[in-house]
Amino acid sequence: MPASYGKKNGVWYASPGNQGWGGKSGAAGTIARKSSIVEADNMPSNTVKPSAGRVIRIINSNDHTVQCRVLLNLRTSQPFEEVVEDLGQVLKMTAAKRMYAVGGQEIRSFSQLRNEFADVDTFYLSAGGVGTGAPGSPLRRSRSRAGLAAIPAGASGEDPGRSTAKQRARSKSRPRILYAPDSEVARGVPGEFSGPKEEPTRITIKGMRRTFYPPVHHAPIDNSPPDKKLLLHWVHGYRGTDSKRNLWVLPTGELLYYVAAVAILYDREEESQRHYTGHTEDIMCMEVHPSRELVGSGQRGGRDRKSQAHVRIWSTESLQTLYVFGMGELDTGVLAVAFSQLNGGSYICAIDAGREAILSVWQWQWGHLLGKVATLQEGISGVAFHPLDDNLLITHGKGHLAFWHRRKDGFFERTDIIKPPSRTHVTSLQFEADGDVVTADSDGFITIYSVDSEGAYFVRMEFEAHTKAIGCLVMLSEGTLISGGEKDRKIAAWDSLQNYKKVTDIKLPENCGGVRTIYPQRPGRNDGNLYVGTTRNCIMEGSLQRRFNQIVFGHSKQLWGLATHPEEDLFVTAGHDKYIALWRRHKLVWVAQSSYECISAAFHPFGSAIAVGSTEGHLIIINVENGATMLTIRVCGSPLNTIEFNQIGDIIAIGSQNGSIYLFRVSRDGFSYKKINKIRGSQPLTHMDWSIDGSYLQTVTVDYDLLFWDVKSLSPEKSPIAMKDVKWFTHNCVIGFCVAGMWNNRFYAAPSTITTCSRSPASDVLISGDAEGYLRLFRYPTITPRAEYQEAKVYSGVLACTRFVVGGKMLITVGGTDASLMVWELLGE
Repeated sequence: MPASYGKKNGVWYASPGNQGWGGKSGAAGTIARKSSIVEADNMPSNTVKPSAGRVIRIINSNDHTVQCRVLLNLRTSQPFEEVVEDLGQVLKMTAAKRMYAVGGQEIRSFSQLRNEFADVDTFYLSAGGVGTGAPGSPLRRSRSRAGLAAIPAGASGEDPGRSTAKQRARSKSRPRILYAPDSEVARGVPGEFSGPKEEPTRITIKGMRRTFYPPVHHAPIDNSPPDKKLLLHWVHGYRGTDSKRNLWVLPTGELLYYVAAVAILYDREEESQRHYTGHTEDIMCMEVHPSRELVGSGQRGGRDRKSQAHVRIWSTESLQTLYVFGMGELDTGVLAVAFSQLNGGSYICAIDAGREAILSVWQWQWGHLLGKVATLQEGISGVAFHPLDDNLLITHGKGHLAFWHRRKDGFFERTDIIKPPSRTHVTSLQFEADGDVVTADSDGFITIYSVDSEGAYFVRMEFEAHTKAIGCLVMLSEGTLISGGEKDRKIAAWDSLQNYKKVTDIKLPENCGGVRTIYPQRPGRNDGNLYVGTTRNCIMEGSLQRRFNQIVFGHSKQLWGLATHPEEDLFVTAGHDKYIALWRRHKLVWVAQSSYECISAAFHPFGSAIAVGSTEGHLIIINVENGATMLTIRVCGSPLNTIEFNQIGDIIAIGSQNGSIYLFRVSRDGFSYKKINKIRGSQPLTHMDWSIDGSYLQTVTVDYDLLFWDVKSLSPEKSPIAMKDVKWFTHNCVIGFCVAGMWNNRFYAAPSTITTCSRSPASDVLISGDAEGYLRLFRYPTITPRAEYQEAKVYSGVLACTRFVVGGKMLITVGGTDASLMVWELLGE
């Protein structure tokens, strides 16, 4: 009688109407046995009822890399001790006697599996002595080994009354069917069995429970914070794309501007930067006190109470915060701030970013609110105190120019100069020496308002200065008005003493963008030398008599691509603005322009070439020496989200938005590429790591699933537990056993979604960045949610990528949407 289950040509089949071993043996008609073990990966879906069995993972205690998933029938009549021995044969253990849970507890009965360990799916088998549940009693031999529900196809059924010897002989063939597939069994160095040491780590990501299995060997768990601290060393770039009036020169000669949540004081002569990092969210506006020794800056509102919108007054000398006000008063963010002029800057006004756009005036030394009013205006661009009246304020913006007179009782009287529904967008505001108001608008016109004998303002003069929007106005002390065009990129000088006669103009290079802010290099000297902040996040220096030169370069669109050199302190960035830049610490080495928006980058292990991935599926190969494009390959039609070379540099793996991984053979110099094959997948990939031996890849999907890939067989590796002891060349994947402590951490103020991480070259610390802009430094490995960390917060949005520089003493971070690029030092405590 053939078996009721068997494997024929690799496909499971079942005899009609049967759910166990053959019902009759000749004329004896013995009662059928229920199967107890079936190889889970090949089990037919209709074989055993869900209530009767469960899938478990069994592991050889003498060699933890020998594992198998089996379907265990909990209703079998076979004794538990025999089932354990049969399971041992699956793992090639000659005399398995004991079963342990991951926590070390011994399993002695089916009822324990059904009840006490119902949620545990991994068990260890040991070849120890007879279980303590029946001390000294011989193992029962049933009339038949009917507990095994799989034997070689074509094997004849045996009479349950046969001898034990014959049963043993037949059992030798059973493990061949019960073994896991080759992909399920990994081989390693066997170790002594000391009982299972760790349970799998389980974390919840976006509502989904994920399990990660511990490797046999890893560094001991240390939940203390690392003995290194993060120190901001340099900030590259300038915020010109969406910010106005954000560049000044201090009495020390330092340039003052801001990027993300950092105020930067840049000394060109010393080639050094100082940073004010008191803000917890992005700086939205800034103004320098009339003394030029203090700064007022306002930030956007965050998610928690500590990150509420507020204004900070701080010293440019000591970088110490002197006053903080507006907590709980300012809604959403701070659109604009301004100091009074006549009384030496005792007053400061702020406009919040809420629906009502409330204008408030404070005596900041005492924290007193002197008055506030709802402007009810959308698109406010700025506010200023009149230089001759500290109780007169002017607001301007989209279809809006209004004067606000603050009375002694704190109420405001409003006078609209431009009223809705005017399409004129007043972009900038300046004052003549006698108090007349000079405005610039989005149509390219400059308008001068004077006041008549009755105190009413009227248009004294209006003229077209630029073809389109004017980004900035600056009135120099000798009466020259400087204007800068956002669209035409021109900087023009006008003589206010000669009815605004045009003196001269100059045009910025096209790659720099339009004018965002202008400030004299030496305020008060009137030598014509200017600093110009541009709409493409660059800072230029020059004058109307000579050309302008770039002194600060920044990416102008989203920045996601980042890679560090394997041997030098170089790093490369690749952005959506189609620029690829190579940096050495705080120096820009070269900038190359691409034909495509770039989102990923990787250095060849020999450091000679850079591979860059584009949003349109192109792989661009760049020469490190000069930034020349050596090769462009069309890989697919989807964005190439992640690129990694293997350790020896002969293969590059490219993870795409379509879920597939593309493999290319690489020449020794890194400049020649030949497609090998691709591994098909379905979920978009975001992060990737190679194994040290180059045999496997691990990737993370947009849904935070951890996937493994066998490079040699070009197939997904479906068993996470079989991959737990693989050593990874890098650890850029944001999920996994050794980085699980970044998730669900008990010390986080709010749930955190990790967007990037990187392991240090010495494998002693781990840096992580999240969707809220937090940068955290952990010890590596970080496994438990009790892991402590060092923290910095200088971004409001997504922290797109972070990488360690060779040597592990510095690291680089890029913010995705705000295109900020920062260099950090790791200092020992």
